[in-house]
Amino acid sequence: MNRRPLGRSELVIEPLVLGGNVFGWTVDEARGFDILDAYVDAGFTAIDTAEGYPNWVSGNPPGMSETIIGKWLKARGNRDKVHIFTKVNSGKRPGGLKHESIKASLEASLKRLQTDYIDLYFSHWPDSETGHEETLETYDLLIRAGKVRTIGASNYTAAMMAEAQQTAVVKSLQRYEVTQPRYNLYDRAGFDALMPYLVDNEVGAIVYYSLASGFLTGKYRSQDDLGQSARGGGAGQYLNAKGLSILGALDQVAADHGASPAEVALAWLVAQKGVSAPIASATSVEQVASLARGVRLSLSEAAETLLTGSGR
Repeated sequence: MNRRPLGRSELVIEPLVLGGNVFGWTVDEARGFDILDAYVDAGFTAIDTAEGYPNWVSGNPPGMSETIIGKWLKARGNRDKVHIFTKVNSGKRPGGLKHESIKASLEASLKRLQTDYIDLYFSHWPDSETGHEETLETYDLLIRAGKVRTIGASNYTAAMMAEAQQTAVVKSLQRYEVTQPRYNLYDRAGFDALMPYLVDNEVGAIVYYSLASGFLTGKYRSQDDLGQSARGGGAGQYLNAKGLSILGALDQVAADHGASPAEVALAWLVAQKGVSAPIASATSVEQVASLARGVRLSLSEAAETLLTGSGR
């Protein structure tokens, strides 16, 4: 498999990251274990979660996704064989990216994950109330303490990344090696603006909403389809002329390549300049197998051209 480095860090992963946002929401602990087992058995190592996943579910304790992953890590005894990614300032927590907030958040995440280090720790959202220097100084201390290996920034613009990286250079601090932007066949503008900076500065990109809240699976093609799952509401925003044009292109390429629309959508992402790996979640072992096929699928030049031009 085509393993890829994450920025200039020592982390190298396969081009797929399993999204943990569904654990504790549409996936319970037992099924979560099955999904994680299948993912690792398929040859992948990177698992993405956050302190805020899925805190939107009424009655959930904080960080339920981390808790499920932590129980799995302990049960399997395989911490050294996987890469764990998590995030601070999820849902824009009180204290944001200030020193004490980050420290408290990390300790809570470590406890839930039942580990003593995080492979990749993200600033989940920008914090306009806290300067880059305070945030990066805190991360630098945590890296020196062995509690974090590498840091990243999620939902940052190119200008924000440049400001943070300049601070890291001037203050001799660890820089953000990875970014986590939203990117898929439908949502492209943000990443298109960010990509030149990432390539020029050797910053990795792990992109989220890879399947546009499930819309690019082809499961949601009318308003009546949106009630099929708890995630259907999120897919509704794509149900328009642009979205249907993209689904038409996906259907055509999928038929030509003997694949599903979701697999084609992932293959397109993996082929894009600047993308290290897409994040995708699964609610069944069968879906894990499909994700694996997708990131291993090679598209023809004609297929890539058709997909890139769809929805324009």
